Amino acid sequence: MSLYDKVFSHNKEWVQKQLDIDPTYFSEMAKNQAPDFLYIGCSDSRVSPDAFMGIKPGDVFIHRNIANLVPNNDISSLAVLQYAVESLRVKHVIVCGHYGCGGVKASVSHDDYGYMNTWLRNIQDVYRIHRDELDAIEDSEERHRRLVELNVREQCLNVMKLSFVQKRLFESQDIKVHGWVYDLSNGQLTDTKVSLADLEPNLNIYRFNDAALTSL
Repeated sequence: MSLYDKVFSHNKEWVQKQLDIDPTYFSEMAKNQAPDFLYIGCSDSRVSPDAFMGIKPGDVFIHRNIANLVPNNDISSLAVLQYAVESLRVKHVIVCGHYGCGGVKASVSHDDYGYMNTWLRNIQDVYRIHRDELDAIEDSEERHRRLVELNVREQCLNVMKLSFVQKRLFESQDIKVHGWVYDLSNGQLTDTKVSLADLEPNLNIYRFNDAALTSL
């Protein structure tokens, strides 16, 4: 049996297992979703949030792309964010990077990646902003790991720049933004302790009222 065929064989076994445990599992799951988390992570096949977070279906709304980016011109990630924040009312937005990220490594190489070059410029901007700190790190692996962490931080900032996120952050104060890093070499997950207080000086903070959104 090919690996492809095994997927469907496994699916049938999994469905029956769930029904044996709870005959209403799928009918209840189909009714609605109310996740507490929005997870924005890298598309890397080795990074599985359902495994290292210990989550079950319905717990986490997930968006993945190369190097866990949230560019201000990416309609896909912005649409996911707005739906999760405004409609699903998630309580936590997580940006999760990982050490050994191929996208982060590619962004500092001199190779031509075709169409992906445009995407990687977002990480190159992170390097430019933090060039002094990164260039001072002599060890290339340590420099890479730090760039992964700084990329997570900058993407968290991009999340908090969004007006509909700020409305929850500053008005209802019922949402938090987190920056995580996953280590492929040992499976450990680290909270980088991204703080709103640390990032606030770099934010364009908005004032909200019933009539309009006005930049302070």
